Amino acid sequence: MAQYQEEYDSFQYGGAQRMQFDGKRMRAKTITRKTVDFNSPVISHLQNRFYSKDYRDDEYVFPHACFQQKWMAPLAYRADPVSSITTRFIHTSTNKARCPINVCAWTPEGRRLITGASSGEFTLWNGLAFNFETILQAHDTAVRAMTWSHNENWMITADHGGDIKYWQPNMNNVKQIKAHEEAVRDLTFCSTDSKFASCSDDKKIKIWDFITCREESVLTGHGWDVKAIHWHPHNSLIVSGSKDNDIKIWDAKSNSAIATLHGHKNTVVDVSWNKNGNWILSASRDQLLKIYDIRTMKEFQTFRGHKREVMSLAWHPIHDDFFVSGGYDGAIYFWLVNNQYPVGEIVGAHENSVWSLAWHPVGHILTSGSNDHTTKFWCRQRPGDKMDPKYHIAAAYTNHYDPEQTTEPEVKEEDTINKQVCPGFVGDYNLQDDIPGIGLLQGISTKPTPRASTREKERDNNRDRDRDNRDSRDNRDNRDNRDNRDNRDNRDNRDNR
Repeated sequence: MAQYQEEYDSFQYGGAQRMQFDGKRMRAKTITRKTVDFNSPVISHLQNRFYSKDYRDDEYVFPHACFQQKWMAPLAYRADPVSSITTRFIHTSTNKARCPINVCAWTPEGRRLITGASSGEFTLWNGLAFNFETILQAHDTAVRAMTWSHNENWMITADHGGDIKYWQPNMNNVKQIKAHEEAVRDLTFCSTDSKFASCSDDKKIKIWDFITCREESVLTGHGWDVKAIHWHPHNSLIVSGSKDNDIKIWDAKSNSAIATLHGHKNTVVDVSWNKNGNWILSASRDQLLKIYDIRTMKEFQTFRGHKREVMSLAWHPIHDDFFVSGGYDGAIYFWLVNNQYPVGEIVGAHENSVWSLAWHPVGHILTSGSNDHTTKFWCRQRPGDKMDPKYHIAAAYTNHYDPEQTTEPEVKEEDTINKQVCPGFVGDYNLQDDIPGIGLLQGISTKPTPRASTREKERDNNRDRDRDNRDSRDNRDNRDNRDNRDNRDNRDNRDNR
């Protein structure tokens, strides 16, 4: 009987013996899971920084696969924020009970990602292999806000019912308070972690003592729901954005508004201080992002590029002048201060609005939570990597466009077949070839990139113009020579006479 069973197993599995492990049949094929390990690049940077005085001593990385081993963490490229554009798709994480992801946040050490869903659940995902770790029912209603303290010892979260909870790093809930009567939209810690602030749909901003969990003051002044707040990284200033289209700056000591910024024409959905403490970045439903300089209390720059409402934003943890934004149409845009156009974009990153964006503490991975029930991980392109047609073919033609135009730019069939151009470059690079530059350097140019067919027409026109100029110059020279010869002959004849 055993002999027949062995022959059957050999026939069933193509002559290979059936393998068993701990009483369970092993998988016929191994599953390859993508991982992004930042330990090696960080160690290489720590070893090499001893020999580097400033950015001029940095080693250049060329666009070839052999330089992937020298590709270091964003910390090593402080003078090159474009190297931190995370447009390469890694992984999609989805809960078994599908529901919108309202907020996501990395743990301070970067080992795990925590997502808060509309069902009130926390889901922990591994930060290296991006696989599922655990899930717990944290709130009774939808999770709306989540933030870590600066000392990395506490996390506070808020839900749609107005409750705020304290959490330890091991996800142990130690405190719950009833903060507002309506949904809490945002939370923020002060620089010393002794106080935190909350905002709600009840038009109020409340300042709390973290240790005693007592309400210290209430800031009123907005005429509608307060959607976002952020505490200054060094001073006792709080910035808030509301549904009344205004941005207010508050003094937490005197509990009064010291300035009101009228710049947006629709709901301000997110605000954030820059690490330098001088810039306020705001996102609104009017499809604009704005930066305000508090030293002059004036608008510093306006960013246009989103085709739908802007729903989320996040500053990069390493580069002060680099940030990312998410739109209602599921697109993700990367921006540099003082650049008019986005330096990178992911068209159709999600099927629905992007509610939350969070950078890994090292800055090499971006996570996005969306209303399409998914959490996606994005990383930097390595030297020599190729473009992903799913996310970047459309970006080649929509990266630079006129925001004032009401119709989509026309794309001809001949342009999409043979004239595919990498966004941000003027050369005729085919999408099947390696991307020129370090990783994905699309969008470095600050002026629109013409399509290949347009460039050919311009080249032909220039050639015809040069030929016409050359012909006219030759005709003019011939006419001058003929006139000179006639004059000389006439003078000779006159002298002879």
